Amino acid sequence: MNENINKSALFNASCLALITTALSFSIRAGILPELGSEFGLSAEQLGFINSMWFLGFPISMILGGIFYHTVGPKNIMRIAFVTHTLGIVLTIYAQGYGLLLLSTLFIGFGNGCTEAACNPMIADMYSGVKMNKMLNRFHMWFPGGIVIGALVSKFMTDSGFGWQAQMWVIMIPTIAYAVLFFGKAFPKPTVEGVTSLASNVKALFSPVFIFLFICMALTAITEFGPQQWVNIVMSESGASGMLILALTTGIMAVGRFFAGPVVKSLGQTGVLLGGAIFATVGIYLFSIVTGPMAYFAAVIFAIGVCYFWPVMVGAVAQRVPLSGALGMSIIGGVGMFSTAIFQPIIGGWIDSARLVHDTELAAGQATLLKMVSFPGILIVLFIIFFIWQKNAKSTEVIAAH
Repeated sequence: MNENINKSALFNASCLALITTALSFSIRAGILPELGSEFGLSAEQLGFINSMWFLGFPISMILGGIFYHTVGPKNIMRIAFVTHTLGIVLTIYAQGYGLLLLSTLFIGFGNGCTEAACNPMIADMYSGVKMNKMLNRFHMWFPGGIVIGALVSKFMTDSGFGWQAQMWVIMIPTIAYAVLFFGKAFPKPTVEGVTSLASNVKALFSPVFIFLFICMALTAITEFGPQQWVNIVMSESGASGMLILALTTGIMAVGRFFAGPVVKSLGQTGVLLGGAIFATVGIYLFSIVTGPMAYFAAVIFAIGVCYFWPVMVGAVAQRVPLSGALGMSIIGGVGMFSTAIFQPIIGGWIDSARLVHDTELAAGQATLLKMVSFPGILIVLFIIFFIWQKNAKSTEVIAAH
């Protein structure tokens, strides 16, 4: 069905689109202190701006999942380009809090369109173990792009470039993915039985999907909570917040590139359980260490969250195949929606901690200690999932052929 599809070009364009998402994440994290200072914003207000990035994401992901089979990935990516461009330009020319909220919502919407179009498109182009491998390599560019963005933001900040100049950098991969997608033929859905929206919705009520839905809310905030606030909570730790972000996401990028053999040997359930354990230890270490030891904590944390997102998406594709593009969009959407809800809450934790602690370091570490609860709950849930799915390995065996 998809013989004439240029898989390489479509995959590379998808990766560039995800780099756009990643740069919007890391560069925004880098300019957060500057935005707070220039516009006189509290940590809670910065949290609401952050939440717009994560709120726009699930809105467009879920809409994209619903209309994927009728609108098609090509049109969804056209919408992504328009909203990415609008969001970047409006951010640069923002004069206050209100426009920062709106522009960040546009960027989040474009990011969600990217996931809504590219996840099922890649799943349609590849199958089984190859699908897991390519989904992980696609998602490698989220942490990979964050590394690039974190280093660019640190260099530009240290060199005296303002936050507006840093936002212009995000337009580079935005234009690049639009050019690469232009004129290409896109694949048709290849999973039988999922072209009906009714069959998609019915599959969403299966016990496995409901369980993964709950877990995704916690895996996402475990990954994005510490990362989005790293430049503020680690500001006086004796370690660079942006270098910690670069180190963390660099390890994640490498780990995702080699995800194929890891997932094959440990299985999806083993990878998820191991990730929850490492993430818990990593965030706890962040809350008690200072100086160079913060970089060691970053390594442990990175190993923990490395495979969460792509393996959760892959688990839906393999274990609830009839949910189709809608299932993958919903699972990604709940992750981002959960993170949107928690951003102002985390900002509020920081504001409250500042009232009872003498230093920014103590306030930041107190906030990180509260974040340990997210992966802690996941350890229990993934132990349950590991035992539950132990007798359902035939699902993975069938999907591998």
